[in-house]
Amino acid sequence: MQSFASEFNQAITLIFLGDSELWAIVLLSLQVSIFAVLISALIGMPVGAALAVARFPGRRVLIVLMNALMGFPPVVVGLLVYLTLSRSGPLGVLELLYTPTAMIIAQVVLVTPIVAALTRQVVEMLAEEYSEQLRSLGVSRLASVPVLLWDARIALVTALLAGFGRAIAEVGAVIIVGGNINHVTRVMTTTIALETSKGNLALALALGAILIGIAVAVNAMVSALSLRAEEEGLRHA
Repeated sequence: MQSFASEFNQAITLIFLGDSELWAIVLLSLQVSIFAVLISALIGMPVGAALAVARFPGRRVLIVLMNALMGFPPVVVGLLVYLTLSRSGPLGVLELLYTPTAMIIAQVVLVTPIVAALTRQVVEMLAEEYSEQLRSLGVSRLASVPVLLWDARIALVTALLAGFGRAIAEVGAVIIVGGNINHVTRVMTTTIALETSKGNLALALALGAILIGIAVAVNAMVSALSLRAEEEGLRHA
């Protein structure tokens, strides 16, 4: 008990005294996950919105596939990205393996299906609600996508936060493609796994506390945005 209390006190000290190593790891984690979510938004939102409004053969198959990719095992994603970026892979010439860029790519593969699936659900509901108005104005299905995305902006921010929560907590894929290299690709989750195995619980606890704090903050923002969306829906009703 005394040992745990000592480690916990050291963890608190690391956080509040601004330990340079700890905050460098936190900063890299945030940079990788934020970039991954932004790229996922650029890909996933248009794809999700297009699937919501378009009607073509095989649409249901694509939706089922997209929903299935939401639960794709992270270690498998890491393996596939590793094979793609390795020297013998199709993108090996870029020499991206064991870099933050490789970690961003792995997180984009994981987060994009989440953003796309949630976007499709939101936009599809709005498209059904506004279908008569859009038809009366002569707006085509694809032309309605920007309008629907703007109207769903609050719900879409919630989708991005959900994607960020998945990215920031990821360990399996990023450790495979990043290699957990000190001062290069070591992020919060991989550092927690490494330091725990080494018995350095103070740093692991400090990073764990920060990661929990980020998770709580993200969930609080999701709840606040969901409540705001409900209030706006009631006002428009």
